[in-house]
Amino acid sequence: MKTKIALLSLISLVFLTSASFSQTFNKAKIDSLLDLLAAKDKAMGSLALYKDGKEIYTRAIGFSQIEPQKIIATPATKYRIGSISKMFTATLIFQLIEEGKLDLSATLDKFFPTLPNAEKISVANLLNHRSGIHNFTNDSSYLKWNTKPKTQSEMIAIIASYKPDFNPGSKTEYSNSNFVLLGYIVEKIRQAPYNEVLQKFICSKAGLESTYLGGKTDISKNECFSYVYKSQWEKQYETDMSIPHGAGAVVSTSSDLCKFMLALFSNQLVSEASRLSMMNITDGLGMGMMKFPFYEKEAYGHGGAIDAFNSMVGYFPEEKVAIAYCANGTIYSINDIMIGALSALFNKPFELPVFSSYQVTPAELEQYPGVYSSNQLPLKITITIKEGQLYAQATGQPSFPLECTEKNVFRFYTAGITINFNPDENKFILEQGGGKYHYTKDN
Repeated sequence: MKTKIALLSLISLVFLTSASFSQTFNKAKIDSLLDLLAAKDKAMGSLALYKDGKEIYTRAIGFSQIEPQKIIATPATKYRIGSISKMFTATLIFQLIEEGKLDLSATLDKFFPTLPNAEKISVANLLNHRSGIHNFTNDSSYLKWNTKPKTQSEMIAIIASYKPDFNPGSKTEYSNSNFVLLGYIVEKIRQAPYNEVLQKFICSKAGLESTYLGGKTDISKNECFSYVYKSQWEKQYETDMSIPHGAGAVVSTSSDLCKFMLALFSNQLVSEASRLSMMNITDGLGMGMMKFPFYEKEAYGHGGAIDAFNSMVGYFPEEKVAIAYCANGTIYSINDIMIGALSALFNKPFELPVFSSYQVTPAELEQYPGVYSSNQLPLKITITIKEGQLYAQATGQPSFPLECTEKNVFRFYTAGITINFNPDENKFILEQGGGKYHYTKDN
């Protein structure tokens, strides 16, 4: 599942420019990065790296549970992987196509005729997010009911209640609704629950022992809770996994995700032709996959976010390298963790982050609140104070905490955002992804 994080709703790897693989990678550099993040309470999660089908690095930091007692995370800890689930669902769909039980051109009315435009929406449209079906997780009411179980009939009714966003096939727009429906189609054709199909047709073939459709978090099964940092780690609510289904309800480990990618790209799960169809990118999205650049190299995979979980998996076909990171607590961005790990793997320089801090006074905080606008971005940003901490909120998106790193400078590490205030002029500069955006407080 994707959630809107700060100003960017799309989780992606934004990598650099030219690299070569070294058979002996800098393991100590990865350890140094994870040591620092653990010591500074900037991340909780698990990282795995595979090369030529073999695990070459795995490590977890943080905790799977903090209260009532701390349980240290290990590489065996299982995480909700959010939208990475879509890769599993897409694989199950292409298996059905290869068996002649489904076709990319098959229309949605054969399965769910009550949905708007059902007779015009194909399976292909669902896979590559060109259906026009509204993304139900974008609805303002979603967070009011997402912790309660929903039946398939209830979810179909919810999805059918929205007007189409655009005509099928006319554009690309990410929608979790597409893959919830694809998961239901898998169940209808296989005449079995999604988890049974997942175990039989993917997990047993790829040797995935810690991957399944999730339910209520069970610590006794090595599952973990997710946390948001607000002066300390605070446990996040749990989405009921009946809701994301084939779009985001899978639980796994970073090692299992790497194994899945190895099986997929060695054609153990689907044919090469089907995999190439999955890798066919249109307007930034494939059929259950995305493409991520690292220097001149390209990886294929997916990102995921659900509750406070964040995850990313990628596979470099030319180098036969798989990488996965699953997080249940994120301050320092998973994008930067992946960059650090890959830089060590491909023998490229990488600077460890420096986490400075500034003790801002209550009087200083009072200079910043207000609504700010920019001529460069259509989003207004509201700055508020909650319990002695500064928060920012872009139009239509959740608020996020700002950490003061020096006088008048605040950061949100999760999304790589820096806000540099000029309180005398009622302005600030927002920096993200190499861009600088000038904001002025509204009168």
